[in-house]
Amino acid sequence: MGTDTVVKTRPLVEVKEPPLYRVIYINDETTTMEFVIETLVIIFNYQDKQARLITDKIHHEGSAVVAVLPYEIAEQKGIEVSILAKRNGYPLVVKLEADQ
Repeated sequence: MGTDTVVKTRPLVEVKEPPLYRVIYINDETTTMEFVIETLVIIFNYQDKQARLITDKIHHEGSAVVAVLPYEIAEQKGIEVSILAKRNGYPLVVKLEADQ
């Protein structure tokens, strides 16, 4: 009785990290700093102190990157912030940009 060995090969699949996107808040004259801080804490899980520092940067520089995330997550968080802003009567704009 012979024992034949069968070798099965699978093609090597290269798994790439998903591309990252920057979530950017744009300053406006209507959205309150308290609301911006609240969204950073609730949506992005920042501690209050860090959320205040980012909010100050947005206020003084006109915009700031609040997170760098895979596209789907960045998009979802941007949508969540936009919905909260709209529900609260704020025109807060959230932009996504590919991270270089």
